[in-house]
Amino acid sequence: MEKRNEPLLLRPAGKDYLWGGKRLNDEYGKNIELSPLAETWECSTHPDGVSTVCCGTFDKMELTAVIKAHPEYLGERHKGEAMLPILVKLIDARKDLSVQVHPDDDYAKMKEHGQLGKTEMWYVLDAARDAKLIYGLRQDCTKKEMQKALAEGTVMKYLQKVPIHKDDLFYIPAGTIHAIGAGALVAEIQESSNLTYRLYDYDRIGKDGKKRELHIDKALDVADLHGSAEPRQPLRVLKYRPGMASELLIRCKYFEVYRMLINTERRQTVHYRADRMAFRVLLCMDGCGTISYDEGTVNFYKGDCVFVPADSEVLTIHGQAQFLDIRG
Repeated sequence: MEKRNEPLLLRPAGKDYLWGGKRLNDEYGKNIELSPLAETWECSTHPDGVSTVCCGTFDKMELTAVIKAHPEYLGERHKGEAMLPILVKLIDARKDLSVQVHPDDDYAKMKEHGQLGKTEMWYVLDAARDAKLIYGLRQDCTKKEMQKALAEGTVMKYLQKVPIHKDDLFYIPAGTIHAIGAGALVAEIQESSNLTYRLYDYDRIGKDGKKRELHIDKALDVADLHGSAEPRQPLRVLKYRPGMASELLIRCKYFEVYRMLINTERRQTVHYRADRMAFRVLLCMDGCGTISYDEGTVNFYKGDCVFVPADSEVLTIHGQAQFLDIRG
């Protein structure tokens, strides 16, 4: 097969966790036969949910197979790696998610057979008027106090609840106790990991008729039990050039994420490409348009996700749209 560093439009894997809703199908056109549809793994090579290419040279191939055939698509920064280091999701929380925590890389490597830990960020696409999330603790707590609160069902007194609004962003380092609340629609960018330790799950019953599994010992091994300040929204500055504007949302050791606005109604040409160091991912949060390259075009719509290989062709974007521009 001829090697071409063309943009790859992706079809996600879906998850039907019990707290999910219908918005990813109804509003984002995912057309996935799951109900509820809680998550879509938009750009993923994780074995628990692999994205599939749905256009061009690699049509119908799993993204894992494409990266295996062309590891250079990850870029020089990820030379020698066999899978994407990040995972991009959409999450529809019709009900509250479990109170949970994720391990860091060192703990995951030691205790979870060499897996990655999970640091993540959330970008709020939409939120009900009273939507909240849990972010850290209101006050310091010992492990013994937390165990007692969990046993007695009084853990909520320690948890910090934060109101959320459309376009808010939150950075959740590994070790932070957290939960997405009911009524939130979120884009999540994270390390490529599916390690979640549940602390508390409201005594909910799973598909098997039993309470869902908790992982209290591991969770308390990795959880930060210090009280934390309420997260504040960072100062964000839009930078403009003809046809587009962008702003940095977050930069950490695992990823950089920008919000990018495209408007070519006056026929400006917007050029875009990844560099040789690393791939990029474009997640369309709103709008539609086309991405053109030397040998073709890709049409995109609200909810679509496009993988841009490292050292790709220069792309031309036309349309009116809002993206998360994710850099590995």
